[in-house]
Amino acid sequence: MDHLRETFSRVYDQHVAKIYRFIVVKVSSQQIAEDLCSEVFMRGWEAFLRNREIQNPNAFLYQIARNVLAEHYRKEQKLEVISVEDVLQVPNDQIDPQEQAAMDSDIEEIQAAIRALKEEYQNFILLRYVEELSTPEIAQIMGKSEESVRVGMHRALKALRDQLQKPAVKIEQQLGLGEVEAVK
Repeated sequence: MDHLRETFSRVYDQHVAKIYRFIVVKVSSQQIAEDLCSEVFMRGWEAFLRNREIQNPNAFLYQIARNVLAEHYRKEQKLEVISVEDVLQVPNDQIDPQEQAAMDSDIEEIQAAIRALKEEYQNFILLRYVEELSTPEIAQIMGKSEESVRVGMHRALKALRDQLQKPAVKIEQQLGLGEVEAVK
């Protein structure tokens, strides 16, 4: 039994940060993300004890995470995405404040555009560009063919590009962020 714990411990250590980041981007708080991440690894441990062999731990854990998130969404009946910037938090002291403000504005615009996409498109973009997974890995995680993932990525990027071309006011209204005052 100690050998099994040691093996799963290595899997946990290698994947916990990625799984947590994947979850925290999709839920409303860090506490909920921590709880859901714990649930992912508990289910992973239970499955590991039953099977004792996992072909691709990365895909296996992302699939569990998707299932745990789906259950969470069903319970909550809403989807909130928190700031990718909060998750990544990459401070750079060498950037002057004006450049930082411009970058922050661009990041907010991109985040709003991503949140306006349907969930599947958000997953494609997060798995590919935040988690830096390959097409075969994404296909295994999402239970799709590689060709379907390539087509989905193309459509997700087109939808994101379309969102980014909309005026900011329309994006904010789509997201229900309330009235936006017009700039004179």
